[in-house]
Amino acid sequence: MPSFDTVSEVDHHELSNAIDQANREIGTRYDFKGSGAMIEQADNALTLNAESEFQINQMAPILKEKMSKRGIDVSCLEFSDIVEMNKKARQQVLVREGLDKDLARKIVRLIKDSKLKVQAAIQGEQVRVNGKKRDDLQQVMQLLRDANLGIPLQFNNFRD
Repeated sequence: MPSFDTVSEVDHHELSNAIDQANREIGTRYDFKGSGAMIEQADNALTLNAESEFQINQMAPILKEKMSKRGIDVSCLEFSDIVEMNKKARQQVLVREGLDKDLARKIVRLIKDSKLKVQAAIQGEQVRVNGKKRDDLQQVMQLLRDANLGIPLQFNNFRD
């Protein structure tokens, strides 16, 4: 019986490479010279550090550009508010991974409402979809791509 898993993952190696490239570009740009602006990574949390809010607003597109060039979907980023204190500005950016229970339930409900002959089951931070026909599974994949759930989805572990 064909099946696949719906997950939301970020390649951490590519993420660290994108951050390194963004830091390199920030270090060489004239408007950031001597400011000490940089992007720091701690697991799934990024911190944009600079001297002013304006520089933080200049750093965010650089980060997004480098991530998209490395094949990482930028919709997984969740930007918090910019905090300014003592001639320093800081912004926390969360890299969202995994499907929380509410989103997984929403995906299962969407699949069941489509009336396709497939079964969806939540398994931890992923949703397993089973069906008798490969075409039905491909229709479910297209349905989830078009649903625009606010988080990037990947489909892996496709079994035939």
